[in-house]
Amino acid sequence: MNAVARPDARPDLRRPGVGLVLASTWRVGTPERQTAAVDAIASAWERRDWPDVGLLSYSVYTGTDGDTLLHYSQWTGEEAYQDFVRTFRDDRNAEIDAAVPGIERVALHRYAPPYRSTEPADARIPGCVVIVDVEFDAPDAARQRDWVDGVLEALETDPAPAPGGISGHFHLSTDGRRILNYAEWESERAHIEALARPGDGIGTSTPQWAKVQTYAGVVGGGVRRYAPALSLGAGA
Repeated sequence: MNAVARPDARPDLRRPGVGLVLASTWRVGTPERQTAAVDAIASAWERRDWPDVGLLSYSVYTGTDGDTLLHYSQWTGEEAYQDFVRTFRDDRNAEIDAAVPGIERVALHRYAPPYRSTEPADARIPGCVVIVDVEFDAPDAARQRDWVDGVLEALETDPAPAPGGISGHFHLSTDGRRILNYAEWESERAHIEALARPGDGIGTSTPQWAKVQTYAGVVGGGVRRYAPALSLGAGA
């Protein structure tokens, strides 16, 4: 099977059969190098057969910071990823690095498929993907779930929700320490305007949002905006 690009450059975040999600970040330095890296990734993958090891999809996003790339891939499980590393990864990365020297591979985190999601009310196509990272001071799966449940309660009870949000997909890391919210927005501008509204950058000033903002044990995280660039899957 060949690797083929999906026309809408988006993975199916509710896809059945996913046992592991990997999210990683590269730094490349400039918008021009972002474009060159995406082109190199597409070339390295589309010229080769799709790795038949349990890789279900592989998507790449360009950071609106003009520097970073986000990689989001869906796997049947950890064994599938390790098989890919042993057999298929090095030659692809070597080709990409030859085309765009000096890529900094920053971090790789493992997540379960979305624990909970907010479903879009219509068929809007996202122009921006907002990645919200949350890190806790110690592993605690119950605390991960409780934080996500609190965010969804805050969203559901917000009297004036942001108009540009489309959907959110909350992933819990397999080590119990992190949460990744893959949130789809109409545009980068819509998200910037939502952060500028009253409520300290999140929603309306409500007790539910205050609980999220002051949640005990949160020690790190951040918010980054990306544009969908490339989504690959197995062809016929």
